[in-house]
Formats: sequence, C-alpha cells, structure tokens
Amino acid sequence: MLDLSIIIINYNTSNYTIQCVESIIKHTSTHLIYNIIIVDNHSKSNDYNALKNYITELNNPSIKLLRNHLNTGFGGGNMIGCQFSDATYYAFVNNDSLLLNDCFSIIIEAMKSHDNFGICGPQSFKEDGSLLPTLDHFSSPLKELFGRYFLEIINPKKYPKRKLEYKTPQRGQFVSGSFMVVRSEDFWSVGGFDTNIFLYQEETDLCIRLAKIKKYAYLIPNAKFIHFHGASTPKSIAIKTELKISLLYVIRKHYGYLNYRIILLFLQIKYFIKSIRKPKYWPLFKVLFRGGRLNDSLKHKQNNKE
Repeated sequence: MLDLSIIIINYNTSNYTIQCVESIIKHTSTHLIYNIIIVDNHSKSNDYNALKNYITELNNPSIKLLRNHLNTGFGGGNMIGCQFSDATYYAFVNNDSLLLNDCFSIIIEAMKSHDNFGICGPQSFKEDGSLLPTLDHFSSPLKELFGRYFLEIINPKKYPKRKLEYKTPQRGQFVSGSFMVVRSEDFWSVGGFDTNIFLYQEETDLCIRLAKIKKYAYLIPNAKFIHFHGASTPKSIAIKTELKISLLYVIRKHYGYLNYRIILLFLQIKYFIKSIRKPKYWPLFKVLFRGGRLNDSLKHKQNNKE
C-alpha cells in the first residue's frame, strides 16, 4: 500500500502541471512511497497532448495520467483520481503550486503524531514571497454579512488570524483547497467531495463534515509552497457567479433554508446595486434573482466538444 497519492487536476494549463510535478519530484523524500495521479478535465487536445508527451518522456511508472471526456470540476475530478489510489493519505494539490520543501513528509509526520489533525495544509506564499493565507473561516451567514475581520475580533480563538505567519501547527476551520492532505480513511468516512459543487467551496464543505467527526483542519507552517493564486482559473463574471452558486449551496446545506434566504437576499441587493454601476454584473444578478441554484452552475454547461 502506498503512503500517499498526490492528485492534481489539469485543465488547459499543462505548463503549470508540468512545473508542479517537477517540484514534487525534486522536493519529496525518497523514503515516502507515493504516486502522482493527474486528472485531465477535458482540456483542449494540444494542452492534453503536451502533458501526455511530457509524462511519456519522463517514463516514471509512479505517475498516472487520466483523461476525462467531460470537465467534472474540482471535486468531481479529484473523486475520479481517488478511484485509482490505494494510499493511506491523499493530497489534493492545485497544479499552479510549487513545493519549496518536503511538504508531504513534514505534513504526514505531523498527522501521524496527532490523530485529530484531520486535514492539513502547508504555509502558502505568493510568487513574490509574500504570505498567502492557508487557514480560513467557514463560509457562514456571519462571515458573509460581517466579514472575516469582524469574526477575528469578536472571537480570536474560534477565528484565528488568517494573515499571521505561524511558527507551530495552528488549527483553523478549513485549509485552502490549493493544497490539502487527508487520511483516505477519514476522507471516505465523510463521503469525499460533494460533486454537486462544480467549483469553489469544496474544501469548506469537506472540512465542515470532517470537523463533525472531530477531525480538524490544521496549518503545518514548516511545510511551505508557492501558489500562483488564480492562475489555474482566470477571473471572470462566470467564475464569480459560480462562486456565489457554490456559496449558497453550502450555506443551505449546513446552515438551513432560512440562512440561505437571508444570504441570498443580501447578495441580491448587493449585486443589484453593483449592476446599476457596472452592467457587467447583470448576468450574476440574474442568477441570484433566480435563487442562485445549482441548475445555473457551469457544471451543466459542459460538453465533450473542444
């Protein structure tokens, strides 16, 4: 049985995926028995072929490339990758990540020593070397209405400061989905990723469910990596709309219908006003006006054509 399966999603960004794989090979200890499973989420042929040619030339039997014939999103793609793993730990790593040290060995050693370390992430840095928060607070009605800073002021124990560089492992509510390590046993015991979510909020949803079985999210600051934040998913109104759809789904799932309606109304008012000033927000407002339901998700707009 493998110690670790590292699962990476590629979607039209093979250049980042290749750099990520090279950094893993360079920095990961040979004492760790691991494989890398790359799930291509129906990239364009030229991008997929570039990745396929790289892996063929690398000729490393521990690297597997899977090809989806439909973009199944972050959670869906990772769930497919898990089906091809027989490892004690899973690592879900964004392809726009570069390891700075032996992250996996450091994190796994910490998890072996603390059974309640349910899902862990390394300290993230931007490409210019500045700190990029790894910990965050659950998407909740309070967070959406009052913001992170307010939560950190009123209850710093429950809501530790995100933008602080910690020296020892620090518990948070969830760790960034750009780099997460979890025991496979714990992952499956809560059902894995919720594939109703196409993009964003997957880590929040997973960490909420893990916390219910007393498996908590921790930052392991001695492990470090660079995240080219947003490089794998360029910003657009469609992506911003997807973020709100996923947010509303998670609010309704974990906080109930009344809280969903409160946050929906809040977002409707916010983006109605924004749409008057900036018409590019009208498509987002229209989706919110319809309730921000999953049937407006990009998931339902995927096809198997390039």
